Amino acid sequence: MTAKLNPYAVAPQLMKNWMGTSIAVAASLESSLIELVKIRASQINGCANCINMHTAEARAKGETEQRIYLLSAWREAPCYTDRERAALGWTDALTRLSEGHAHEGAYEALRAQFTEEEQVNLTLMINVINGWNRLAVGFGLWIEPEAAKALQKAAA
Repeated sequence: MTAKLNPYAVAPQLMKNWMGTSIAVAASLESSLIELVKIRASQINGCANCINMHTAEARAKGETEQRIYLLSAWREAPCYTDRERAALGWTDALTRLSEGHAHEGAYEALRAQFTEEEQVNLTLMINVINGWNRLAVGFGLWIEPEAAKALQKAAA
């Protein structure tokens, strides 16, 4: 894939701010949960760049191959906790919002597993990864995981 433009070169300060926001939001909940959410939203959005990046990050943080592979069928897979299921259901509901507003069941599961502050933090994370997916898909970006780490360090 050939990138259409480099948003880091075209809007460096905004991209640095966006990266900083991403890092702060990701730090607001447990790392393993955040990576599952990032991968799941990226699957729904068809973002190869983000799937590649976040599966590598999840593995580096100790996530199992089984749980990564089963994310596309998480509802049928017994290897996720109730908290993870609530987060994945909320991720699906918000990422697919344009398909209809049938998110009440997902919200009830979310409320049962997350404090109000955690609900906001998770919702912000879902918004952040959906934003990254749109940047990557829209501009044809491909960033190897090691290069992404360097961008994160530069933004910190």
